[in-house]
Amino acid sequence: MAGRNDPQGGNRDIREDFRAEIREFLGTRRARVTPEQAGLPMYGGERRRVTELRREEVALLAGISSEYYTRLERGNATGVSESIIEGIAQALQLDEAERIHLNDLLRGAGTTRPPRRRPPQQRVLDSMNGTPAFVLSERGDILAINDLGRALYSPVYADPVRPPNNARFVFLNAHATEFFRAWDQVAGDCVAMLRPEAGRDLYDRRLTDLIGELSTRSEEFRRRWAAHNVRIHTTGVKLLHHPVVGDLDLPFESFPVGGDPSQVLLTYTAEPASPSQDALNLMASWAATNDDNERSTPADSSETAD
Repeated sequence: MAGRNDPQGGNRDIREDFRAEIREFLGTRRARVTPEQAGLPMYGGERRRVTELRREEVALLAGISSEYYTRLERGNATGVSESIIEGIAQALQLDEAERIHLNDLLRGAGTTRPPRRRPPQQRVLDSMNGTPAFVLSERGDILAINDLGRALYSPVYADPVRPPNNARFVFLNAHATEFFRAWDQVAGDCVAMLRPEAGRDLYDRRLTDLIGELSTRSEEFRRRWAAHNVRIHTTGVKLLHHPVVGDLDLPFESFPVGGDPSQVLLTYTAEPASPSQDALNLMASWAATNDDNERSTPADSSETAD
C-alpha cells in the first residue's frame, strides 16, 4: 500500500486506503478457502466457475446477510461488531495475526487522527550487557540499539541512510542474503509484519513511503506484498552470518515497549557454552576494540596534520 495524497489535507483518501486494504485482504483470504475446507457442499458441480468460497457462502458461515458481507468486503466498515468480526474470521479460517489485522483495518477505516508515539528506551538497552538489543519501530527502523547490537548488525549500519531499516536492508542490500542465512524466511516474515502495521496506521507517511520504495525497487517485495500475508512473529531463532565472527544461531524474543505496539524491544541470546555464545563474546571484544580505535582516531589525525 502506497498512500495517496489528499490535496485538501483531509482524511477522505486515508479512509479510502483503508477500504482498499479491506477489499484486498478479505478477497485474498476468501480465495484460499474452498467449500470443502469450510464444510459446505459444492453446489453447481462442474459448472461452478470458482473453487474458492463465494461471498454468499462466507456470509452463510458468518451468520450475516450476503448483502452485508458484500458491502463489508467492498470496504464499507461502518458499525461492525465484534461478533461479526469473529464470525467472518471463523468463516475465512483466519489465524490470530490475521484476525488482529482485520480488526485493525476495520477500526482504522473510521480513524480520524494518528496514534500517539512513545520514545525509545535507550537506558534499558545499555543495561543489557552481553545481549544484543534493539528498539524497532513498526516500519522496521532501528530507533535505539546497544553496543553489542550495533556490532551484530554492522552490515545493516554500513548503509548511510538513517535510521537503519530492516526491510530496506533485506530487500535492497546485496549483502542481505549472506547476512541472513535463511533469507527467504526472513523476507517473508519481514513483509508479513509490515502488512498489519500498514493496516494499523495509514497516517504514517514514512511507512507508506517505505512500502512505495520497496515496491518500486524490489520484485521480491512486490510479489510478497501482493499476497497480503500477515504474521505475529515474537520469538524464534535467527540464523546469521557475521563478516567478522562467522555463523551465529541466536534465539530472539520481542516485547512491546511500554505497552505501545508501534515499538518493540528485540533481544538476541545464545545457548550457554555454544559456538554462538563464543562468537558473541568475540564480537564484544571486536566492538570494544573498534570503539577504542574510533575514539583515538581524531587525535592521531590531528598530530599527523601538524
